[in-house]
Amino acid sequence: MKSHASTLLAEVRTFRQNHPDVRYVDLIALDIPGHFYGKRYPIEMLEKVAAGSPLKLPQNAVLLGVQGGLFKIGDYCFNDGDPDANRRLVPGTLKPVSWESQPLGQMLITSDGTEAPIEFEPREVLAKVLERLQHKGIHPVVAFELEFYLFDKKLDNGLPQFARDPLSDDADDQPNLHIERLSRFSEVLDDMAQTAKDQGVDITVITAEIGPGQFEINFGHLDDGMRAADWAALFCRSTRGVALKHGYRASFMAKPYLQYPGSGMHVHVSLYDGAGNNLLAAHQQQLLRHAVAGCLELLPHCMPIFSPNHNAFRRLGATVNAATRASWGFEDRDACVRIPESDPRNLRIEHRLASADANPYLVLAAILVGLEHGLETKHEPIAPLNEDRSSGTDFPLEMLDAVRAMQHQPVLRDKLGAEFVDVYCENKRQDHLAFQQEIHAREYRWFL
Repeated sequence: MKSHASTLLAEVRTFRQNHPDVRYVDLIALDIPGHFYGKRYPIEMLEKVAAGSPLKLPQNAVLLGVQGGLFKIGDYCFNDGDPDANRRLVPGTLKPVSWESQPLGQMLITSDGTEAPIEFEPREVLAKVLERLQHKGIHPVVAFELEFYLFDKKLDNGLPQFARDPLSDDADDQPNLHIERLSRFSEVLDDMAQTAKDQGVDITVITAEIGPGQFEINFGHLDDGMRAADWAALFCRSTRGVALKHGYRASFMAKPYLQYPGSGMHVHVSLYDGAGNNLLAAHQQQLLRHAVAGCLELLPHCMPIFSPNHNAFRRLGATVNAATRASWGFEDRDACVRIPESDPRNLRIEHRLASADANPYLVLAAILVGLEHGLETKHEPIAPLNEDRSSGTDFPLEMLDAVRAMQHQPVLRDKLGAEFVDVYCENKRQDHLAFQQEIHAREYRWFL
């Protein structure tokens, strides 16, 4: 414990030496809907926390709805006195913030690893899954890919406008995959990539996607699943900040335009044993088939995680590469679970179903539980799409149905934690019901 505090203290002191103009640091963590909450600490107080002083935030901050409100979930929020819970600093995450007008730092905090972790905190949920796999001798290697849209900074009566082409000042309203779009928007994209790297995120490939103003940025493969999810979370925060600095809005909203492709969170996962052998390639890829079967079996019960809001369900089955049934295939982007072509050493699954605005900690936890379940049950998967284009099993396409499918699934309650499942499902149900409590203009047009 003393060594741990010494490491943190050295990190804070080094940061202060390298960034003497920074007076405050945002201590941040991801809540259930995938938004950051936290506190802005004077740098002097952060040094005291690093040395061992308590760091406490309200436990129920994790339960916030999409709009920041609190819902009655069991005894939480309104019958528990809103207690504080201990958090800890995540080593290696203290970095400068370059998109704000004033010098600032940020650092991740979490309850996992404390004496009383919050059972429903997303990072804690993933931590328990990773720890269990490690005890079984299974070591995931993970890489995230995130799609997002750029919009004009100004909204038009609350609606997004196409990003302005900086070279012609025209709206970028042509859906394409042209490399020229990367050149036209190079200033903001380069800043996004460099800022992410400054946060410690390994940015690799940048792609202009099909939608107007849509891009995808890939991250490097990591043998630390928690850090891979940290990268995805931090990238979303920095990307939105950099976009505003350049006069744009960046959004990971799943389906901002009905007529154009949605934005997904694609997760590549391979599994290795303690000797570094790829488990998915073993026994002529038999374990790969078992792992796929487990993913597909649990996928319909994980839909509130993969599609965490009303808009995310709009993405499913629309335009290209977004399925409406649980399916798999080799080199097939129509499949929920794609097997990219690779050598045995790098054989992996690409899980393509989650929306870009899903919580990366929970998405990875759900995927890993599916793989784990498949290796345990040793079932054969349904036919791949390469053999049967109609292959697939149905999954819920509406939030309340999805919540019902998730809440009482025994494998998820066991492997993700019953307390988490109950809290998460009620949070999603309440958010969905709150979303319905507004009469939209279309209703007046149709029914007035």
